[in-house]
Amino acid sequence: MEYLKTLKNNNVIYSGTRSHKLTQQSNIDFSIRFVFSGNENYSIGRRNLSIYPDSFLILNKGTNYSSTVDCAVPVHSFSISFDEKFMDDFKKCWQIKDDTLLKQNYNNRQEGEFSETIYPFKGDLFFNVKHLKYHLDHGMQDEVLINEYLHHCLISYFKIYNEEIFQKAERLNFLNRSTKIEILRRLNLAKEYLYTNYNQNISLDELAEYSCLSVNHLLRTFKQAFNLTPHQFLIQLRLQRAQGLLKNTDYPVNEVVSLIGFECPSSFIRLFREHFQTTPLKYRQSA
Repeated sequence: MEYLKTLKNNNVIYSGTRSHKLTQQSNIDFSIRFVFSGNENYSIGRRNLSIYPDSFLILNKGTNYSSTVDCAVPVHSFSISFDEKFMDDFKKCWQIKDDTLLKQNYNNRQEGEFSETIYPFKGDLFFNVKHLKYHLDHGMQDEVLINEYLHHCLISYFKIYNEEIFQKAERLNFLNRSTKIEILRRLNLAKEYLYTNYNQNISLDELAEYSCLSVNHLLRTFKQAFNLTPHQFLIQLRLQRAQGLLKNTDYPVNEVVSLIGFECPSSFIRLFREHFQTTPLKYRQSA
């Protein structure tokens, strides 16, 4: 289903399917970018970020970016752009609440700026976006209800932002809070690199160089923030990608092994069974 829906309050929702696309532009408003199949690649300066159905990306107002779709399967993109007034009203509402998740941290970042990185598409945000998309795909025109969904999407995003930025930063063993936030920013560069290049042979040296950390510093702080070493994170990511390929394609298991960056089918099958308590073939049959 393809549409570009501009609401009366200037919030914009886009849904479309592409096999090949190249877009270069400046982001007009704060936006959240998703894909429901395949993957879409974004470039922001020197950074390359790939989003899949289990992740999403945010772009701040004024960010210059390019996005590319070049995938074997059609890529279904979905995005929500929030008008500045809608965002301001939302943030004021959250600031005056006693139980605001970001209340203590809100004034410590630049107004309106969020970390432009890859976030896990999960929980309430997943629920709200899926339901919003379902209703829009079936012709819903009630803008009051649509904006209620958008409001709850922002609430859910703020919760994920709190978990992925502030809570992970607090795990780092540094006394200075600004140092924690800066180290986490660099660790997110490493995480983005793994998300984008998970099917490649990645060395610790290149991962550390990309994230502007020494190898030892990367190993120590990555484990503190994400509760996994970079290698464990990469294996988990590859297995998640394998799940998607087994569920949504007819690729033979040996080809899936190659596509996600594993070299040994037997190692892949063993790790898959350890993580998901089933074999790849049984998972495909039950999916």
